Amino acid sequence: MSDNSKIEWTEATWNPVTGCTKISPGCKYCYAERMARRLQAMGQHRYRNGFRVTLQEDLVDLPRKWKEGRRIFVNSMSDLFHAEVPFDFIQRCFDTMREADQHTYQVLTKRPERMLEFALEALEGPWPPQVWAGTSVENADYKWRIDMLRGVPASTRFLSIEPLIGPMGNLDLEGIHWVIVGGESGPQARPMEAEWAREVRDQCHEAGVAFFFKQWGGTRKKLTGRILDGRTWDEYPLSLPKNRLTSSETSFSNSIRLATQV
Repeated sequence: MSDNSKIEWTEATWNPVTGCTKISPGCKYCYAERMARRLQAMGQHRYRNGFRVTLQEDLVDLPRKWKEGRRIFVNSMSDLFHAEVPFDFIQRCFDTMREADQHTYQVLTKRPERMLEFALEALEGPWPPQVWAGTSVENADYKWRIDMLRGVPASTRFLSIEPLIGPMGNLDLEGIHWVIVGGESGPQARPMEAEWAREVRDQCHEAGVAFFFKQWGGTRKKLTGRILDGRTWDEYPLSLPKNRLTSSETSFSNSIRLATQV
C-alpha cells in the first residue's frame, strides 16, 4: 500500500488483499504479478505467498488512520471480489470505507458478477456513496462486464479500459460515469492503436461521461507519455468533491469546455 501513489488517476493505494489469478487476456502480463514476485524475492513479508491470494488482516482498518481525505485505489495488487476472498472479509472492508468517509474509494474488479452478487445479497446496508464501483474491460470481448457493473447500486461507476489491447467498438455507457483508457506497459507490452483510444474518448463525450487518458504505455512508458491529440485528458466525474482535484485536473462540467478549445 502507498499513501502517495504514482498511479495517475488516484492518490493512494490500499491492499487488504494481495495476489490474484488470471482470467482474461488483459491479465497476461500483469504488472501486479511482476511486482509481487520481485517483492517476494526481496523477502517482503506481505508477499511471502508470492502472487497467491492472501488476506492482509492487519490492513483492513488502514484508511481510518489517514485523516486527510484522498482518492484511494482499493487493491491495486489484487481483486477484492476474487472468489477466494470471503464475503465477510469484503464486508469488513466496506465497514471501513463506510466509516472512514473522508476518502473516495476506487474499487476496481475484473469480476463484476461477484461484485453484483455481494451488493445484492451480502452487503449490510446501502452501498456507500464514497465507494466508486469499477470494472476492467480490455477489448470488445469483455464488454459484458459493463452490463454486470451497471447493476451495482453505486452512485459512481467507472471503467478501466487498460490495457486496451483491441478496438472496443460501440460502447453502451448508460449508467457509467467515468472511463479510464491506457496502453499496456512493461517489458512485453502489447501496442495500443491511437484510433482505439480516440474511439472511446469520442463516445464518452457524446454520452456526457468523464474521460481520463492514463498513458500510451510501452516498454518505456515515461517516454511515450500521456498526451492524446495535443493535450492531457484528466477528467473526473462530478461526484468527486472539488477539493479533491489538483490544479491540473477537472470535473467533467469543465472538461467539455476545455475539449472544444483544442
